[in-house]
Amino acid sequence: MPTLLHHLLCKSTQQQPHRPAIVHKKTTISYDQLAEQVQQQASALMGIHLKPRQRVAVFLPKQVETVSSLLAISLAGGVFVPINPVLKAPQVAYILNDCTVHILITSSSRLQSLATTLENCPDLHTIVLVDSDTPTTTNDTQIMLGWDDYLHRATTQMTPHIIDTDMAAILYTSGSTGKPKGVVLSHRNLVTGAKSVSEYLHITEQDRLLAVLPFSFDYGLNQLLSALLNGACCVLLDYLLPRDVLTVLETQKITGLACVPPLWAQLAKLEWSASINEHLRYLTNSGGKMPKSVLAAIRQRVPNGQFFLMYGLTEAFRSTYLPPDQLDKRPDSIGKAIPNADILVVREDGSPCVPHEAGELVHRGSLVAMGYWNDAIKTAERFKPVPNQLAALPFTEIAVWSGDTVTMDEDGYLYFVGRKDDMIKSSGYRISPTEIEEVIYSSGVAKEAAAIGIEHDSLGQAVLVVLSLEHPDQYDETLLMKHCQAQLPNFMQPAKLVVMPSLPKNPNGKIDRKVLAQQFAFIFQS
Repeated sequence: MPTLLHHLLCKSTQQQPHRPAIVHKKTTISYDQLAEQVQQQASALMGIHLKPRQRVAVFLPKQVETVSSLLAISLAGGVFVPINPVLKAPQVAYILNDCTVHILITSSSRLQSLATTLENCPDLHTIVLVDSDTPTTTNDTQIMLGWDDYLHRATTQMTPHIIDTDMAAILYTSGSTGKPKGVVLSHRNLVTGAKSVSEYLHITEQDRLLAVLPFSFDYGLNQLLSALLNGACCVLLDYLLPRDVLTVLETQKITGLACVPPLWAQLAKLEWSASINEHLRYLTNSGGKMPKSVLAAIRQRVPNGQFFLMYGLTEAFRSTYLPPDQLDKRPDSIGKAIPNADILVVREDGSPCVPHEAGELVHRGSLVAMGYWNDAIKTAERFKPVPNQLAALPFTEIAVWSGDTVTMDEDGYLYFVGRKDDMIKSSGYRISPTEIEEVIYSSGVAKEAAAIGIEHDSLGQAVLVVLSLEHPDQYDETLLMKHCQAQLPNFMQPAKLVVMPSLPKNPNGKIDRKVLAQQFAFIFQS
């Protein structure tokens, strides 16, 4: 079985070399073609002096060169840093400097947007352009290579020796405060994640997975890795409109689709071709709670598809999933631990919670990341000893303390309550924003909704709901308030509703609550 990231490709290439591995627009690459490209690129990386454990950033949309680059970096002993293609120059420069990137793989157009910032990246010595055949150029600190020139730098030296606990990737995740944090993932983390998800989704070589989420997002990266592990085909898509997703689902006969709640909400409003139901075998959600009304609408459109609700965090990839046969019985549950993970619910002192008692979700096992890059303080806050370890064990096992509040029922099923830093404290009550958002979505008025706590002189925090509308010309604020009053206790009532054309998103496509909290910080001040 594969133990290193690039072994995922090696395994499937040996077993079925001519099957399609990657589809991008009108291009299809077989497993043996992809393996050849990866080997050539790995040799080229060593030819431009990549050293083991050095970081290589890939700043590209989803395309064949993106996939081959990630695998080649792994084979050459480097650490790949996928940068979300929607980021602007200042955020890209921050990542390049934070983890001392040595080589950047990007495109000519993206390079233009970065031109002024790259001058302030002292560790960056080589830039590779996937769409350029211009001659090599140099400045005082950096070499710029066109794609052909880069590939011709290939060397015949042996690839370095790597083991599964070595670094493989650094994924940057938006934090609750400050700059993004670089989550360091080992080969073991990534391969275990692919194996675990593939096990409960039953992914085989017959599957065709649609990758719509960025590879800089662990949930998005897993679509690619799960496909490679099982010899399946991964179809790459950077969509402009939700309708584009449905078009590719139909034309490419996709069998597996993973999305985050805002995208599911958009897809739920569209008409789906009946033929999609004939081949879309499974659907998954992560990155936030799935509104019941949205879930019901999607299930109506693909009644043959199995829907898996999942919960995860970059620091431990995936943690739980709810099997489709439990959806109707436990629609609010995030399920149980995924294969090869152990999930605990504990009090602040680390003692286990009793059934239905709210506590912090703690994840232990081989999916736990290696920590935050070059940040011992934040690492110590999140990566802490597993509670109640045996005193006789000489080494301390480290778990991820998620910062998320959950409960567990008598059957071991988990229920998300809220993030510690998203919880609203009003009139002495702790309020989960997801409960309020569920009521807003159930009204049928909102396209997107976010409930946030805003400082209030008498309440501590008051509930503000920011929403975008399905049909702006039909919106009636009084009716929506009455809908909330009918379904929520007094202490959970929104103090104010604010309508925006669309809600801000972070790079992974989730609603950015921090931006909203800052924007409306003084809305209740007299």
